[in-house]
Amino acid sequence: MRSFFKKFRLIINIIFFVILSLTIFLVAFFYYKKTSSQINSLNFDKNKVDETLKKINNELKNLKPQDQYKINKELESKVKSIETTYTKAVSAYEKLLDLKIVTKKTEKFDSAFASILTLLSERNYSSAEADLLTFEKEIVTEKQKIFASFQIPVNVPENNTPPGSGYSSQVVKSDVGDFLVGIIAADLNSTRVIVDTASDSDCRNDCPVLSLGDYVSRSGAFAGINGSYFCPADYPSCSDKKNSFDTLAMNKNKKYLNSDNNVYSTVPAVIFSGNSARFVGQSLEWGRDTGVDAVLAMQPLLVSGGNIAFNGDGEPKRGSKGNRSFVGASGSTAYIGIVFNATVAEAAHVLDTMGIQNALNLDSGGSTALWSGGYKAGPGRNLPNVLLFVRK
Repeated sequence: MRSFFKKFRLIINIIFFVILSLTIFLVAFFYYKKTSSQINSLNFDKNKVDETLKKINNELKNLKPQDQYKINKELESKVKSIETTYTKAVSAYEKLLDLKIVTKKTEKFDSAFASILTLLSERNYSSAEADLLTFEKEIVTEKQKIFASFQIPVNVPENNTPPGSGYSSQVVKSDVGDFLVGIIAADLNSTRVIVDTASDSDCRNDCPVLSLGDYVSRSGAFAGINGSYFCPADYPSCSDKKNSFDTLAMNKNKKYLNSDNNVYSTVPAVIFSGNSARFVGQSLEWGRDTGVDAVLAMQPLLVSGGNIAFNGDGEPKRGSKGNRSFVGASGSTAYIGIVFNATVAEAAHVLDTMGIQNALNLDSGGSTALWSGGYKAGPGRNLPNVLLFVRK
């Protein structure tokens, strides 16, 4: 019996090893399709991959007759190396995708990542891991350079007060610096805020998405902005949850999405009803009332009751410069907009400076999109949910 279980464990380990090796190949091939010119120049082609797989297969054949304890220990070490390097490769690739959003000049990074994939195809995990560490640091440095060079256009007026209605592009002088803000204001006595979703029910993978412009058109809206965090289809880590989002939302059809998902029930939410808006610190504080106009959970809460609610949390993406989308309200006026070239904490300070009483962070990066008679920012990625202003 013990011999049977040893053999069974050996077979499971071998299968796991082969699956992980094939996964690395699939990621490499996926990236190959996106940067074929760089990868071809390094002779990273199908023949080389086939040769690599043959080597792995031969090694597995040679491992089978060896001492089982030794095999298990060696496989354990190899599996750990594959898992570690694969995870880092996926992370590096997604950072490269994020970089491509802010600049088209990524040739040297494309070439460097192609070289890393070559190392992975050769199962040179230690060298690949070292190169990945350098690669990610260089991407961070490059993004910092890009945002450091950002300049506010000279013809944009300075104004620390939000518009009474409509769209405004303005420079806000805050305690953390001067920032370009694109903001749309609407009176809730004549405007209804709705959430529009591409799906009318929960979706966990291959979820439908639309452009912000398409949402605006089909709902007859006059303004709109991207919604909550979701898992982009072009991220390898999202391969089994493409375009899905996890937080609570009630759409224009009075359908609650992710109502049974309690994982993110501590995430803040905004509820629009009639001529008012309510911001709660945790979505679990809200029931499932369909008498309201819109519900959207997101994080973090930026401003609450006229006070700054977020000053940073150590999360790298929130602490880096980017274009920060938000939804806010003061009394019976609703706001949607973008604070450009800011960290999330800086965006909170800017909105507080403007006197906006409550505000909630929305998704950013490649998902950033703002519409008012046309795109003011974006269009960015296609989106699973958006916030819209429609006439009553």
